Amino acid sequence: MFESWGRWTYRRRRPVLAVALLFVAVAAVWGTGVFGALSPGGGFDTPGSDSDRAERVSERELGRDAADVVILYRADGGLTVDDPRYRSAVEAALGALPRDKVASTGTYWSTGSPQLVSRDRASTYAVVRLAGDAEARQDGYEALRGRFGEVGGGLTAKVGGTLATEVAINERVSSDIARAEGMALPVLVVLLIVIFGGLVAASLPLLVGGLAILGSFTALHLLTYVTDVSIFAINITTFLGLGLAIDYGLFMVGRFREELRRDPSTERALAATMATAGRTVAVSGVTVAVSLAGLLLFDQRFLLSMGYGGIATVFVCMAGALTVLPALLGVLGHRVNALPVRRREGAGSGWWPRLVRSVMRRPIVYTVATVGLLLALGAPFLGINWGGVDGKVLPAGNEAQVVAETLETRFPRNATSPITAVVHGTSDQAAVRAYAERLEGVSGVTGTVVTGAKGETTRIALGYDHDPNSDAARDLVVRVRDVPPPPGAESYVGGVTAAVVDQLDSMGATLPWLGVTVGLATFVLLFLAFGSVVLPLKAIVMNLLSLSATFGAVVLIFQDGHLSGLLDFTATGSISPAMPILMLAMLFGISMDYEVFLLSRVREQYDLTGDNTTAIAAGLQRTGAVITSAALLFVVVIGAFATSGITFIKMTGVGMVIAIVVDATIVRALLVPAAIRLLGRANWWAPGPLVRVYRRYGIREGEESPAPERELEPAGT
Repeated sequence: MFESWGRWTYRRRRPVLAVALLFVAVAAVWGTGVFGALSPGGGFDTPGSDSDRAERVSERELGRDAADVVILYRADGGLTVDDPRYRSAVEAALGALPRDKVASTGTYWSTGSPQLVSRDRASTYAVVRLAGDAEARQDGYEALRGRFGEVGGGLTAKVGGTLATEVAINERVSSDIARAEGMALPVLVVLLIVIFGGLVAASLPLLVGGLAILGSFTALHLLTYVTDVSIFAINITTFLGLGLAIDYGLFMVGRFREELRRDPSTERALAATMATAGRTVAVSGVTVAVSLAGLLLFDQRFLLSMGYGGIATVFVCMAGALTVLPALLGVLGHRVNALPVRRREGAGSGWWPRLVRSVMRRPIVYTVATVGLLLALGAPFLGINWGGVDGKVLPAGNEAQVVAETLETRFPRNATSPITAVVHGTSDQAAVRAYAERLEGVSGVTGTVVTGAKGETTRIALGYDHDPNSDAARDLVVRVRDVPPPPGAESYVGGVTAAVVDQLDSMGATLPWLGVTVGLATFVLLFLAFGSVVLPLKAIVMNLLSLSATFGAVVLIFQDGHLSGLLDFTATGSISPAMPILMLAMLFGISMDYEVFLLSRVREQYDLTGDNTTAIAAGLQRTGAVITSAALLFVVVIGAFATSGITFIKMTGVGMVIAIVVDATIVRALLVPAAIRLLGRANWWAPGPLVRVYRRYGIREGEESPAPERELEPAGT
């Protein structure tokens, strides 16, 4: 099939390129409009959960309680909120805002709430709720954003809040993408020239990468017409698309040049390339897409957006690598080697042979040492602290970030993050008061305040002394939910801590299904590639070890704050539950690229020689440089996006860099060869019925390679 596709593409190479140019033109004009069509930040809440129902019932019955805009006022020189001049200045500034765009304002003086005053009484904040639906509120904010910070009387004002944070994140995401691409592309050009030794060959993966970026924008734009897509998806899909496209381009171009040295016919070389590297790229792409499809099992809009966008991006990359790139290679032919800048080294040169000999002589030492190292790196993950996403994910100094940080540190604890209990279904205020008294008696609750009441619905805010992202706060939410509501009524417990509790419950219930999906995809891919049932199980264990090391490093850096100065972010002391799940889905699929390209060569040599040790040595020598080059290019792409000013986007980028480095060095270059050496011939075992499946559908480096015919044999070398 793939060989025939290669010949078809060669014979229609110019029409294929013409269609590709038309697509690029459409994508450049229409696809780049995706930035205005994506949903604002957020999407971490769990639909249908107790915290989600609390918010919806409260908004429906009592009106919106969200702080669209929070204006933080401060006076220096000894002036406090108790001075009438302070109040006059704040109320004059708020009174100047147009009533058609502002639904309500709340201040210390209008509410009498001490929660709105800092401990030194020099600062206070006003809550501004904008009028209209989501789009009207967005327009209202844009129209007034320059006026929110205007205040007299010697006061200063900074603007934050939900809407201000969303706008700041949207703007930062757009600027981060442009900056990351500007940083990555020059480095990629230099590295590709060094890797390929020629200007023409080096340019081809970049062309596919550019097509992937425009294609990912177009795919996301199309998705916005059928579902909400989070603004955060643009970062993930862009670096995923660019990284995969360059990896696929590297493997395809490298194989094409190798085939040209064997057969001078461009058509036959292209057909052979598609039959080997092309087939592997296709299966790799499908496997990554299946891994990302696991995200569609979750309820959170953030993960759903990443799943939809990631799947679309992977297929764009795969389509570009299997259509546009072969057409370009068909047009170039031997000119793919034009404009050389250096003489390429042969396979097996450099330090790879020495490394291979060392691993083959001491497989037990390498296995024990690498497994021990990976487990040690993963140990910090056991101390992970889960938390939500708020304005503190913005870079230090950003106005919305400063407001969020100030409210957290200078005002009464949890002033902006109380636990809320929404009682619905009774107008008996005596019963509601009795319920509030029971809530106040829960260990850990410091007080209760009714913040809204209408008809049969009452909203109660609960104070507490714990950090909202702590285990103690989450345990308190559970205890509050155990308090029975008033007779005949229902109670829903919400707030930022309750939302995290619901996320953890929902994701914990869904995670096993993600594991089944990813595990089956990995197993099927590697069985079809190598005809073994042992290697897929080994690969799953290796991937779990690699991922544990990555997650441990993420906790050390982004939760505990190590390297925060170097990476330029403020540690929040917690990690959103969605981020490890996102990285798990992406990295489990991506790591299969390197597994397939390493073990395919080992399998080829084993079929030829029947000697396990010789096959490992030859396979590692022939693919080691390719795998490390691909990993280096991917690291450059992701490393540029790791400079994002959005903390959890930075965390994803840094985590993926760590994972790819660990996977391409410790795991693929040391642990995998050592484990295969120890397993011996047992590596290649499959039961008879599956052998027949592999012989018919297996993915091989060469179509004429013999299929395995043996059942389990004694392990050996």
